Amino acid sequence: MTTPEGRHVVFVHGLWLHADSWTPWTELFQEAGYRPTAPGWPGAAATVEETRNHPDQVADKGIDDVVEHYAQVIRGLDSLPIVVGHSFGGLIAQRLLGQDLAAAAVAIDPAPVKGVILLPPSALKVASIALRSPSNRTKAISLTQEQFRYGFGNTLPARESADLYERWTVPSPARPLFEAATANLARRSPASVNTGNKTRGPLLLIAGGSDHTVPASTTKATRKLYHKSPAITDLREFNDRGHSLTIDHGWREVADAALAWLSERVK
Repeated sequence: MTTPEGRHVVFVHGLWLHADSWTPWTELFQEAGYRPTAPGWPGAAATVEETRNHPDQVADKGIDDVVEHYAQVIRGLDSLPIVVGHSFGGLIAQRLLGQDLAAAAVAIDPAPVKGVILLPPSALKVASIALRSPSNRTKAISLTQEQFRYGFGNTLPARESADLYERWTVPSPARPLFEAATANLARRSPASVNTGNKTRGPLLLIAGGSDHTVPASTTKATRKLYHKSPAITDLREFNDRGHSLTIDHGWREVADAALAWLSERVK
């Protein structure tokens, strides 16, 4: 297995986590010979504390805003990067890959794209944090510690879940949840991904088998949407992992799997 020397990797976080939560990943990828970067979403501040203190700066940002934000980052690089995304970041990674703005992508517990029809009750429960009130659409929404425990830390010891909540959670725009919820009703949804792109780079979908927010069945349904494309689309499931799999004590196992896949699939 080989590592593309100096290849850029752009990490994209999802809702309710700060970009700094990728720090262990960026350090590992740098040690492996890549050039990683983990920009925050548009409007997000440089630190967790600043982002918590200024939720208005991230409010009302939609999927298209986030895609264009990362597209601008990519345009500033000297070559197409690998994009690694978690949750809504996984949807963003697929958008960028489908638009030929990435050489390859790893989508970890990715938010459902347009075409995924059935969502399990646990996913609807998490999304209802924002969707319960239409007025939330333009707001930034924060999680309570209890909501984080259900949506992210359900497979973790209570103390670890609480520690991760205190360390990494930030307010996030509710608009992407509304856009994903209505994706299959909209003719031109920002949650649409070019799953039929025949010339795109390789894609790895990673599922957490015990994830409440994006259950493995949702990730598997996403995988089926790529059946019309001959481009590489692989699926890896971590049976006992929840939505916190990129930030909890087992993050290294997931990161090593991503690195091994990249060394095999991306030349």
